Amino acid sequence: MASGSGEFWCDQFQAEGKLDLETEEELELQAQEYVDRIRNPDLCGPRPPSCPPELSAECQPRSSRSSASELSVKLRSSQVLPTDNVQSSLLSLPWEIILEIFSYLDARFVLGVLPLVCRTFQYVLTDEVTWRIRAQKILGLSYPILEGKEFDWPTACIELEEHLSHWSGTNPKMEHFTLNDGHFASVDCVLLIQNASLCISGSRDRNVNIWDLRRLSQDDEKVLVKTLGREQQGTHRGWVWALAAQDNMLCSGSWDSSVKLWDMASDGAAVRDMSGKAAVLCLVYLPNVLVAGSYDKLVTVYDPRVDNPVVARWKLHSSAVLSLAADDRFVLSSSEDRTLVVVDRRTNHVLQRLQFDSYLLSMSYERGELWAGDRWGLVHIFDQQDGKFQHVKCFNVGHRSQLTGIRHSVGTLYTCSMDKTLKVHVPTAPPHTICTLPHNDVVNGISVEKDVLAAASGSMCVEIWRMTK
Repeated sequence: MASGSGEFWCDQFQAEGKLDLETEEELELQAQEYVDRIRNPDLCGPRPPSCPPELSAECQPRSSRSSASELSVKLRSSQVLPTDNVQSSLLSLPWEIILEIFSYLDARFVLGVLPLVCRTFQYVLTDEVTWRIRAQKILGLSYPILEGKEFDWPTACIELEEHLSHWSGTNPKMEHFTLNDGHFASVDCVLLIQNASLCISGSRDRNVNIWDLRRLSQDDEKVLVKTLGREQQGTHRGWVWALAAQDNMLCSGSWDSSVKLWDMASDGAAVRDMSGKAAVLCLVYLPNVLVAGSYDKLVTVYDPRVDNPVVARWKLHSSAVLSLAADDRFVLSSSEDRTLVVVDRRTNHVLQRLQFDSYLLSMSYERGELWAGDRWGLVHIFDQQDGKFQHVKCFNVGHRSQLTGIRHSVGTLYTCSMDKTLKVHVPTAPPHTICTLPHNDVVNGISVEKDVLAAASGSMCVEIWRMTK
């Protein structure tokens, strides 16, 4: 079907003020054709010989680059005397033993409490070497992957320990819930907001649902709060394909070519409707700026606060835009044409165009580090240095089909796929898989916030995992 037909439908929609039934059917046919082409597990295709092999389940040990002896040298050369407020018998012990004692305490407690005990502890526990030693003791693997980055070692250790505590072992510390009474078609996007107290889901039934996760463990409490939009019409006139949020503002993107804004501080009241010329496939919401990628190969930047919201519009690709990432400097756009394009937001100029053997369906971007999943289920890692992105690693984390969702932080890695699995990893080199969560249908996307993992399911439901203490 020609991409120009999307422009015709949008013009017709704007002229008439609504989509008629015939146009809605055409939109659904276009959406189904897209899904069959991009997200069909049977069309994933064979991986090329250059693809990395699947990971071994065993961790490969590494030599320690940091040791407690480094701390001893630093202490001897510092002005800190190991006598204040702590018995000298403790501080006279070798630092290898002291750090071993610390390792039996939670990293969060070690960082928050022990520096208050004495100046020596404060000095040691603000030293990067202390936390490098702790991370190496936990993992025994190459970590972090991008060595040259400024790295928050204390935060990384806290995340790593809590992540492993929640997901490792035969009895992971979590509660699992299935929210299956709100949608009557595949759920294609999910988003946790407001410190994971609310879960937003978008579906092929054209609706956006609001779920109150605080009610999950309460008897006789209905978790589904409401469906956004007018009750009879529904939220959108096409499949809901993308969600994003900033503070109390939520936006939803649909195959009806519109982006709708909702005020969650006002019980999900409709704020505005911004119409484009083709299906909206991906969204990124930054402070005061909304970035949308669409089926007609365009990336559009909106300022939702003004009457004429379009700030910039770029045609960066020769095929549909599949996923986006952005920060205050860059917009990164991946496409079915197997390219990743980097745009400088300040100059509106393309800085880089990277070509691949496969298209990237999902991205997770933070502090100049991009993790992306492709059609073969592989994980790619990019490093940003001096305004340029370099492809540095590619890993096979065990997925057999398109990788539809990825979420990376300094101490965690989550992936989901059309192969009907979610995987929980540690972001080492190579990533070490902690556990695999099988599902009875395809997994279309994930969202992670605080101690909650949410997944959008092809079986018309939202899956929730909530970590317990």
